[in-house]
Amino acid sequence: MTFAQVLTPPSVGWIAIAPEIVLGVGAALILLFDVQYKPKRTHLGLATAAIVATAFAFAIVQYDRVQTLSQATADQAADFVATAFPFDAMIVLDANAVFGRFAMLLVTGLGLAAGWRLFERLGARAAEGLALMLLSATGFMFMASSTHLMMVFLGLEVGSIALYVLAGITRERTESDEAAIKYFLLGSVASAVFIYGVALTYAGSGSMNLLEIQGVLARNIFTRPAVLLIGIALMVVGMGFKVSAAPFHSWAPDVYQGAPGGIVGYMAAAAKIGGFAALIRILFTAFPDFISTWGPLVAGIAALSMLLGSTVALVQDDIRRMLGYSGVAHAGFILTGVVAGGAGTGEVWFYLGVYTVQLVGAFGVVAAVTGAATSGAGIDAFRGLSKRAPFLAATFTVLLLGMAGLPLTSGFVAKFGVFTEAWQAGYEWLVIVAVLASVIAFFFYLRVIVAMYMEEPVDEAVAPPGISVRASLALASLITIVIGIVPGPLLSLAGEASPL
Repeated sequence: MTFAQVLTPPSVGWIAIAPEIVLGVGAALILLFDVQYKPKRTHLGLATAAIVATAFAFAIVQYDRVQTLSQATADQAADFVATAFPFDAMIVLDANAVFGRFAMLLVTGLGLAAGWRLFERLGARAAEGLALMLLSATGFMFMASSTHLMMVFLGLEVGSIALYVLAGITRERTESDEAAIKYFLLGSVASAVFIYGVALTYAGSGSMNLLEIQGVLARNIFTRPAVLLIGIALMVVGMGFKVSAAPFHSWAPDVYQGAPGGIVGYMAAAAKIGGFAALIRILFTAFPDFISTWGPLVAGIAALSMLLGSTVALVQDDIRRMLGYSGVAHAGFILTGVVAGGAGTGEVWFYLGVYTVQLVGAFGVVAAVTGAATSGAGIDAFRGLSKRAPFLAATFTVLLLGMAGLPLTSGFVAKFGVFTEAWQAGYEWLVIVAVLASVIAFFFYLRVIVAMYMEEPVDEAVAPPGISVRASLALASLITIVIGIVPGPLLSLAGEASPL
């Protein structure tokens, strides 16, 4: 028997990781071309946009492949397994992974456009920032498509480390350095908690493959499942940090306030997509039968996040900190859909998709008003904004009303969806808490709108935003309104995004 006969090579399916390959190779090429040819920053930006667009095109090809696989017959079972579970089933090509890529790439494109002034300010280090953005998106997309806990962890680290560096990339302000250090230290602790949960899960089940774990739990009855349950709890805590859910949220307001304004929106949105994608994959694929155990834990985190985030945001005088605590509340709203189990997957992805677009747009407005490389954004800078910059005030109003869940916005449809799923799952009390938190949240969003339209200007005139910033803000506002009026197509697409 030869060595080649003993060692069976894994099945390879490059199409399953094509967008990640494009972004990873693109990041390397951006750095190499910058070193060799010193291109203009505009050319670097266009190249990065082309890389993101190419990755999005491959994601569309993946979606078509998933649609074909969904119609596979019994005779095509072998081809289905080889295509849907390549690399020894460490990666999965399913609708859940593809929708995660769509959301991540859309946010990356919007973040690039909305924060372009920051990359212009970075000068010779613009290529570094662009490469880090592409690498972080690569890592978080791997989290959405991984069926092996070690691959989830690798994606988590690739995405997170890139964000740690982006938080302090300007090296001009002590606030940015402090934000980067705080994000790094607390993020490292969260990663350690997550990997410890992975270790306990392996000890309790004998596998780190999510599909194998599901099979082990289905075939066996555990009389003493304490190790496994602690492992699940620790993994939920680790992901809770990444999505800034309470009580693991303490880093978010400080990092959002201190990091460069042009990159904060992307940082916040990307981390939420990656964290929730991994949480959905882990809980719904490996532990669907344990929902009676992890459901109350997630519900408790959701309730605390909604109440604490909405209440503390009321007293914030810095818009970035307000949006940070608002993000804590929205993490709770999304978790309200998670407690419904697999039935709530579509509503969770719909909420993630529309909220992250609003988040990137909102921080884009903040960066346009207070500066793309600055830290902090006091509410005084927004007083009378409708007179100084009508376009920015109008787009910010639309995005804030979408976050508040006003009818005829995408936020209303998103909240109605997750609330309905939680109610049908028997969590009526959680829906009542969510509605109360939504009412509280409306007041701090309204406070900013009143300051923009009904108060006299305090600061000087706002510099007109560039064409890329205007385009990204207009697109984010348009998505918020159009999907609020015609939500059907996105609801249908998100409804298909259940993990295998």
